Amino acid sequence: MRNVETGRQFTRRELALDPVELSTLLLGAVIEATGPDGTVAVRLVEVEAYRGLDDPASHCYRGKTPRNAVMWGPAGHLYVYFVYGMHFCANVVGTEDGQPGAVLLRAGEVISGADIARARRPSARGNGELAKGPAILTSVLGIDRAENGVDLTDPASPVRLFTGERVPEAAIRTGPRVGVAMAMDTPWRFWIDGSPAVSTYRRGGKRRAAAPGR
Repeated sequence: MRNVETGRQFTRRELALDPVELSTLLLGAVIEATGPDGTVAVRLVEVEAYRGLDDPASHCYRGKTPRNAVMWGPAGHLYVYFVYGMHFCANVVGTEDGQPGAVLLRAGEVISGADIARARRPSARGNGELAKGPAILTSVLGIDRAENGVDLTDPASPVRLFTGERVPEAAIRTGPRVGVAMAMDTPWRFWIDGSPAVSTYRRGGKRRAAAPGR
């Protein structure tokens, strides 16, 4: 696992990694979003890696399109897409420019702006559910299509990504990605063991609609 100084904004070079390696780097990192009603910060506790042309579960598997263009780089940008006709999901773009790959942000723990988060997620039964799941995480952060392509490494960006306290490798668990229609057993979901915010695993299959993250 790569060592980074904690408590500062990530650089683009640090994020230009293979999505699998980037996934473990992002566990414990903090994503912060500022909107008209204030700022919410979330510590990431669950992510999923998606590559490109060699990953059948990826949005980029069949090549570059207007929808997935952000996922092709450069690294450090936010790839946001609409799913199921009702939800937005957010990904951190990794790899070198021109090589598609990103990490889906699946779940986190709200560490700042809790009052705003609760107002956006009034049905949450506790703090552990405020950002539990990829679509819930984006709604709590106030992220939608307008944030697609924003630079997470820019201090002036409405969405920013900061280094967090390093998560020990012994506390990181891996398993299959959630709800994907292809490559169902590829163990590219990563989460922090014991966090109440980690989402529920649901196996995918060819008859299921595409799940968040590809």
